[in-house]
Amino acid sequence: MSSKEEVLEKLKNSIAELDEDLGEEAAKEALELGINPIEAINEGLGAGMQVQSDLFDEGEAFVPQLVVASEIFENAVSIITSKMSADEKNATSLGKILIFTVESDIHDIGKNIVKTMFSASGFEVIDIGRDAATTDVIAKAKEYNVDIIAGAALMTTTMPAQRDIINILKEQNIRDQFKCMFGGAPVSPEWVESIGADAYADNAAEAVEKAKALVANCKK
Repeated sequence: MSSKEEVLEKLKNSIAELDEDLGEEAAKEALELGINPIEAINEGLGAGMQVQSDLFDEGEAFVPQLVVASEIFENAVSIITSKMSADEKNATSLGKILIFTVESDIHDIGKNIVKTMFSASGFEVIDIGRDAATTDVIAKAKEYNVDIIAGAALMTTTMPAQRDIINILKEQNIRDQFKCMFGGAPVSPEWVESIGADAYADNAAEAVEKAKALVANCKK
């Protein structure tokens, strides 16, 4: 039987090396050893995802690899948490994120990359697609009781939709219920700050780090 440290290393390597069989084997070993699921996810699988994230940033890994990494992550998590109650499983999630491309904007490649990274990092992601009507964004955020609203704008003409989301949340007196994170090619930290949002992310890896920080602040 492997030690805890060896299993955590195997979990990490399964994602770092995109080895689906190793991921399944290590997840079953984690379950047999009774390793804390959150520890297995964060220190094992999460560490492997960080490797893939770094490779992606350096141009040495691409979207297909991220998709495979995400699938290995999700399969391993389902095994590791298979004996947990629904409440216990919720505790292993870093948080719930609503992701979309803003109204009148039909671009979604960047949004899909960020979504994959969120999922593979342990967030529960609700994707409402591209050209998401601002009213739908607010409705879905309330319906799913998300922690973070994450919207991308890929054209300068669609950026105002990000401001509209903030304004409607304020009008409905629910702004403090959600953290709002925005990005996209024409979007800047200055713009995000000027509209009163909580965070700006320039790329997928930064989006994950910012989301983790926002959720950590929520739970303090």
